[in-house]
Formats: sequence, C-alpha cells, structure tokens
Amino acid sequence: MEPEQIKFKTKPLGLSKVVRNAQFQVKTVLTLEPFNYVDLWLRREHKEEALFYWRQARNFHRVAQGLPMESAPLVLYYCFMNAAKALLASKGIPFDSLHGVKAHRMRGANSKVLLSNEGIGIQNRGIVPALAGYFNEAEPTRRHSLEDVLYNLVFVHRTYCLSYPRKKERFLPLKNPRFVRDGTTNEVWFTADAVDDADWKFFRRNLPPEIVEDSSGAAKINSLKRIVWLSPDKPNEIELEELRRLNEQLRRVIHYINAANTLWYLKSEGTYQIDRRSSTLTLAAMHRLSEICRYKPSELQSFLDGQKNWLLSEFVTMSPAQFLDEIACEITGHQIMIPNVRNPS
Repeated sequence: MEPEQIKFKTKPLGLSKVVRNAQFQVKTVLTLEPFNYVDLWLRREHKEEALFYWRQARNFHRVAQGLPMESAPLVLYYCFMNAAKALLASKGIPFDSLHGVKAHRMRGANSKVLLSNEGIGIQNRGIVPALAGYFNEAEPTRRHSLEDVLYNLVFVHRTYCLSYPRKKERFLPLKNPRFVRDGTTNEVWFTADAVDDADWKFFRRNLPPEIVEDSSGAAKINSLKRIVWLSPDKPNEIELEELRRLNEQLRRVIHYINAANTLWYLKSEGTYQIDRRSSTLTLAAMHRLSEICRYKPSELQSFLDGQKNWLLSEFVTMSPAQFLDEIACEITGHQIMIPNVRNPS
C-alpha cells in the first residue's frame, strides 16, 4: 500500500517555513507583505516590546525602498536588526543590545579587495549570537568570509554559482515535498523527489545525516527519523508536537525561497559549508555590507565595479523579502504565503 500524505482534518501537511514550534493546525496566511499581519498578531498577543521593534523594522524598510546600492545596505541592516529583535522579544529571549557581529581581518595590507577575504566575525554577545542561539545552531566556527556566507544562502545560490562557475551547486531543488504515513505501521516521515535535471549522482553522495536515499533507487529522499501517528488526519497534541520536532530537525538541512509557491531545497554536505540558518547568515552579511557603506565606501565601490557585482546586487535586492518572511513566520508560528493572483477571465 502506497503511503498517503498526512493531514490536519482536511489540510494536507508538508514542511513548515517555521523552524521552531510550527503551528500546523493553523490555516495558511495569505498576504502580499508580512508587516500588517505580524503587527496585528503582536498586538493581539500583547507583545508590546516586540511590536515596537517590528514597527521600527517596517519604517526602515520603507526608507530603504528605491535607495541605490551604495546606500541601501546601511538602512536594510537596521530593518533586519529590528526584525530580529522583534522575534527575540516576542519569545521572551533576553539579548544584549550589541550587534554581536564585526569585521574579521582576512585581507593583507596590499591584498586585492575580494568577497573571499572580506571576513565576518560573530561574537559571544549581542543580537546575532542571540538569534543563532534561538535557532540552536551547531556551527562551531564564528568566523566566515562573505563569499562563503553567500554560498550558503539558497535565495542567491543560482546567482552565486553563475558568478563562481567552478563551485559545485550545494542546494538540491525538491519537488512534491510532503509528510506521508504508512497505513500498516502508522509511521510518518518526510519524502520528496529531486528535480529531473539535478545532478543526482553528486547529491546522493553528499546527503546530510538527517536524510536517506529512497530504497527504490529513484532520485528521491526520505527523512531518517520517523514518528508515529495513529490516524492519517486526526492527530492529537502529542503527535503534532512530534511533527514539530521532526520539522525543526529537517529545517537544518532543508531551506526555502519565498514565493507564491514555496520552493524547497536540500542543502548538501561538503566544503565551505556553514551550519547556520538563513536568517542568521543574512543578518550577519547585511551588517558587514552596512559597515563597508559607512566606513569604507571605496571598498564598496571596488565590489560594485568588480566581476561579482551582480551577486551583491541580487543579495541586497532579494534579501529583504526573504529575511522578513522568515522572521514573520517565526514570530507567529504561522505559514505565511504570497497569494496567487488570478488573471481576470
């Protein structure tokens, strides 16, 4: 008997964009941008401190609209920082008011200005390490190059690989991602298919420990961990909590790109890997760019005049929608999606 997708009542259940405490039983929220919805949610939950930070993030986001590349990172960083503070405050997590990230010297005095020698150092105290702590990140290294950080961000990964054609693609695009249940054993697990044009031979050799290759030999993955549901569509709270834990474990290695239809990717093992969440890496990278804007405008110009200018431009352009969606989903625990717009008949 083929396994069937599990449901909550009539709602099919797949991966949640929420990493911690995903509310699978809540209907998907449809909105073109998350600011108003999260504002209403924080007011309803009486999260006054978080609401202040969230509104600050919205104000900085508005100011950033239309700013040139030479200025946008400075304002966007303060947008991102306040959104992260809103998340931490909403969860009652204390944090030091320091940024918690600074430049890490990797470049010699006469070295060429490159993304590979533009260093980022994550400190022990401050907002960035508090965010990393919220996500229970296991990465032991606190120093990264900006190039490696961008390599580990799925929403600019295609641009990165076009900019660095000798680097191997790290993210495997997935199709048909879902949680399924065996009606005989009652076991529930995650499964997904690799896209048809993926380099499956490479990815199957570099699967993370949470994931196993399907025994059928098809280009398909399954979660190593399995849980038990007695019913395919009437889970009790204990079973829902087990699904939340499984989802959180999988989200270490399965990332998404925000769109009208969420695009899911498996992050493979390999060199230049950083075991951090997208939100932490994005905040740290934008902080470094904001510092370059303020203190080293000639260095920023070197980046913008260089061969990797498209990569930086894509990061600055695409990161706001991605980062704010990640934080909004995490604050509320709800799956927030961009509505599909139907063409008039």
